[in-house]
Amino acid sequence: MAEINETFFTYKGLPLVRKGNELYYGNMSDEYVVRMQIEETKEENGIQVASKVRIIKMATAKDLPFDKIFVKNAEKSSLYEALDIACAWLGNY
Repeated sequence: MAEINETFFTYKGLPLVRKGNELYYGNMSDEYVVRMQIEETKEENGIQVASKVRIIKMATAKDLPFDKIFVKNAEKSSLYEALDIACAWLGNY
């Protein structure tokens, strides 16, 4: 079987993966990851930037009931602020 070697963009040492308007921060092999959902954008200097980001800390254990998966949530007005909170939640300052 062929070995798959995927490398991801990292932020402060943890993977940051984007698909559409969703970003996942952290290792799926760790106890928690953070999901960030870009809910609104605005144009600044000709570029679309996030203006409303929902942040959700999620447990990665597969055997948890649905109501125990989501641990914390918050909303921020920029992607930078969302990443700052995500780093704090995952203990990666």
